[in-house]
Amino acid sequence: MREALLLTERELEAAGVDTPRVDAELLLAHVLGTTRSGVYAHVDAEVPGTWRVLLRRRVEREPLAYVLGEWGFRRLVLKMDARALVPRPETEVVVERCLELLRGHEAPRVLDVGTGTGAIALAIADEHPGAHVTAVDISPDAVALARENAERLQLGVDVRTEDFDAATEGWDLVVSNPPYVTPEEWETLQPEIRAWEPRGALVGVGLHEQLARAANTRWLVLEVGGCQAPDVSRTLTSLGYADVRVTPDLAGIPRVVEGRRV
Repeated sequence: MREALLLTERELEAAGVDTPRVDAELLLAHVLGTTRSGVYAHVDAEVPGTWRVLLRRRVEREPLAYVLGEWGFRRLVLKMDARALVPRPETEVVVERCLELLRGHEAPRVLDVGTGTGAIALAIADEHPGAHVTAVDISPDAVALARENAERLQLGVDVRTEDFDAATEGWDLVVSNPPYVTPEEWETLQPEIRAWEPRGALVGVGLHEQLARAANTRWLVLEVGGCQAPDVSRTLTSLGYADVRVTPDLAGIPRVVEGRRV
């Protein structure tokens, strides 16, 4: 196993992977059926041959979450594949803000627009068991994956193939991580993103404003790009939202914009 770990790290580093050691540990933990730290308790173990198949996929810069077929998000482990965007750590802050706004509400009606894997909707349902959560996406593939995750986790989220029109129904909270990468930014992104993740889930302009106008809700919570928080905040204010607030992610980047419909 020691040799496999060193070889994996070297090959991933040569391929330009940003975190070769971490990825090597996670790949080997997956094939050995253990944790990252548990890898070091299996130093004399024989590594299954599937390890080389997974390594080759990662060397080709396929996202680690797709290679592993699952990905952690808050308290959940989600099924993952190329049907949807890989949930990022910063999106966990979006869920944190939603849960704070819903605190004290026994059975709020929550809508997650552009749900992808279902990460936001499922995390809210998991951590606020009284919430009635609906998740929508225009991608039938993403909807299928979100439904599979809901069934796998036994969380009662209503998943639909629908667009922003769902936000007009009337909700206590609408949340979204909409596409916000500009077409100009697309070519600067890592190969894992450009070559593998669904472009439609990433590239979009003006969708924050579109959703803010459409949403019939008490609270609106949006994930935004690194430089977008001031513009989105001004948009919400201009549309009559009150208590507009910006929350940074763990890296200190303004990441979540929220507001209350008056």
